[in-house]
Parts: sequence; C-alpha cells; structure tokens
Amino acid sequence: MARIDQTPFPAEIIDLSHDGRGVARREGGKTVFVAGALPGERVMAKQTRRSRNFDEAVTVEVLQASPHRVEPRCPHFGTCGGCALQHLDPPQQILAKQRVLAENFERIGHVTPRQLLPALTDQAWGYRRKGRFSVRRVEKKDKTLVGFRERDPRFVAELSECHTVIPQVGSRIEALAALVDGMDGRRDIPQIEFIAGEPGEDFDGVALVFRHLQPLSEADRLALVAFAQAQRMAVFLQPGGVDSVHPLWPEAPGLSFRLEPWDLDLAFRPLDFIQVNAGLNAAMIARTLDLLELQGDERVLDLFCGLGNFTLPLARVARTAVGVEGDAGLVARARENAARNGLGNVEFHAADLAQDLSGLPWMRAGFDKLLLDPPRSGADGVLRQLPMQDLTRIVYVSCHPASLARDAGYLVNEAGWTLDSAGVMDMFPQTAHVESIALFVRR
Repeated sequence: MARIDQTPFPAEIIDLSHDGRGVARREGGKTVFVAGALPGERVMAKQTRRSRNFDEAVTVEVLQASPHRVEPRCPHFGTCGGCALQHLDPPQQILAKQRVLAENFERIGHVTPRQLLPALTDQAWGYRRKGRFSVRRVEKKDKTLVGFRERDPRFVAELSECHTVIPQVGSRIEALAALVDGMDGRRDIPQIEFIAGEPGEDFDGVALVFRHLQPLSEADRLALVAFAQAQRMAVFLQPGGVDSVHPLWPEAPGLSFRLEPWDLDLAFRPLDFIQVNAGLNAAMIARTLDLLELQGDERVLDLFCGLGNFTLPLARVARTAVGVEGDAGLVARARENAARNGLGNVEFHAADLAQDLSGLPWMRAGFDKLLLDPPRSGADGVLRQLPMQDLTRIVYVSCHPASLARDAGYLVNEAGWTLDSAGVMDMFPQTAHVESIALFVRR
C-alpha cells in the first residue's frame, strides 16, 4: 500500500463528486476527493487514501467557505457515513443532484431530455421510515454501538441520535444501544432493522427486527418484550434467513401504510421493500400518473412492482394494471393488497425480469403504456425483450442515474423513442443519492 502523507495541505475545491465530496487537483494535476468540502471553497485537507489515479482526503479546516455552506444539524456529521451533504443548503443539494443526472445522460447514454422536470421534494428531516442499524460490541470501550457505518465502513458510528430517520426511531438510538448492551446475547446481535407504517392497536407503527446469531435467553426475550411495550414498538426476531423472521411482541402486529390520495392501504412484512420517504413516495406516484396521461381505457404494465406501490394507484385510473415482480413473496402480498382494497382490474405475476420472458403469457398480452422502477442494475435486459409496438409512453423511475442513462441510450438511440423529460426526486435529502424519473414518448 502506498504511504500516506498526513501533513495537511491547501486545496481549492473546483467541483462536487457524485458521492458528495469536493474535487480538487494536487500538484501535477492529480485528482483528490475531499470529504466535507464544497465547490468554491479553499480548505486545509489531510490525505486518507492514495491510489494511482486519485487521492482521497478529509477537510480539517475551512479557510474560505462557500456561501452555500450551512451548519450540519447532526452532531455526528462527518463521522457517520449515513449523510454526505448536511453542510450544503437544500436548494444547492437539488442542483447538485440535477447536475449528476444530466452528466450521466450525456456521458453514458449520449442523450438529453427535451425538458427538465421540476424537482420533487418533501420534508428534509425525519423522513426515513426504513433502514438498518449495525450493532457492534466494542470491548475496549465496554459498550455496544448501534448506528450506521462510519465513512470508513469498517467501523460502526457511535450515534446518540439521527435527524434523517423518523423521530420515533432517531431519538431512541441510545435506548436501543443500552437495551442490547444489557442482554446476554449482545455479542450475537449484528443488526437491527426498522420499518414504520400505520399505528396499530398495541404499537405506534414502528417495527424492529433483531438479527441474532445464537438463540436468545429467556431473560433477553423478556427484556425485548419490556422494551417493545414501553416504547410501543413491535419487535420481530430473525434467527436465520429472511423466512425466519417472526414476531416476538405483539403476537400478530399488522404492518401497513396508506396511500391516501388513492384510498389505498398496503400491508407489508418487516423486511419487505417500501419506499423510505412516505411523503416523497406519494408525490412520486402522483407525478408518474400525470406523466402516463391515463385516460381510463389503457392496459398498463408495471415492471418491478413489489407490493403494488404503483400498480394499485394505476388500477384506480387505468382499465387494467398488470404488475410483474421477481420476488414471489412480494407478488403474493401484492395480490393480497389488491383484494384488501377491492380492486378487480389488476393482476400480478412473478417472473425473473433478467431472464428470457418470451414464453410468458403476460408478455404477449399487449400494453398501451409502461412503468418501470428497477433496482440499481437497471432494466436493460427486459427492455430489449418487450414488445413495444403498441406502447405510447414509458415512465422510468430510477434509483441509479448511471443505469437510467444507459437504458435511455438504448431507448433513444436504438429503439426509436424520445427522452421527453426527466428530473430528480429527493427521496434521500442530506445524502448524495439521486432518485429520478424520466418520460419517453414515441418519435
């Protein structure tokens, strides 16, 4: 490993990287990524990593601050790796994310949207309703840490609070750490997942899933129940894989979330995927329906549909909504959600969307419009298989601008579509994560 020079050096920050670090040039033109620095600033930085093509560093002093620098709300900012942009004012965060999206379209897809959609935003703090805390017993400190990973992912950040997580959870991190630290099995609990929905009869809507590598003692189980009852949180245990998750207290907590504009109630399990930002999710669904321009007589295909987050609102407007998802368990729950909401014009199918789909009946049924919300890897494989001759509009919801740009390049440069519009959706304020949406129309 190359030797790291710990001597602080001055750096002029000329840009912001896709992950929220300042970009500078050292003598000789070598790029250095500086955590905690903003464009236009002059800082003193200390090298943390050296490689052939670039260096990494951290800000130790701001000599000349950007006018867009703000005081981070969280006392753990700079150590915890959960956020990268708390020191940048929110309007500039949006502009930075818009620039990342535009650069990816140009560099990877060689496309440009005809128009930029206004950014979708919601509350900037206390929005995260789903996540995973790492847990680590640190013998040298004689304590148990509960939190997100540090910027150096080898370590767990010692958090007392989190301002991006919903307050019911973000204000109870120290209580969680104390709970685990007092358990017999504190060395055997590597993570705690949290998820929140509507309040139930016995709890206030938040569920915690404790992963444990060894069976819990009866004393530990009683401690977890006492904590759950005192905090009005549901507690689940996970002794093995996803299928091993089971409730500890209450006996049968019902988890669900509302999509109020469409009078929908979606049930879910504690490890299911749901959008982390409830307010932004509703705004995203509304924009999706607007972009699809549904008239009520269409058959709409929703790929990577999950629990039916988009499919069920689509069914409120379209003649028929068809959701397809690779996880058979999610498909089963999506069907249950359709029945739960009295929807008879929707169907769900389980299929691996990365494989050959040509023999599947739903592929040959024909569709008028398409919605897709793929994982980070994108939708290149399924797009190249779809019969598109009858489609008039495609709305693509993306959690990764690079894969969206690649797929946009295929649709525009090979498949004959036009990238009509695109814009960012701030699903994860204070972070560098870029969520976006794009509309493709026939040429």
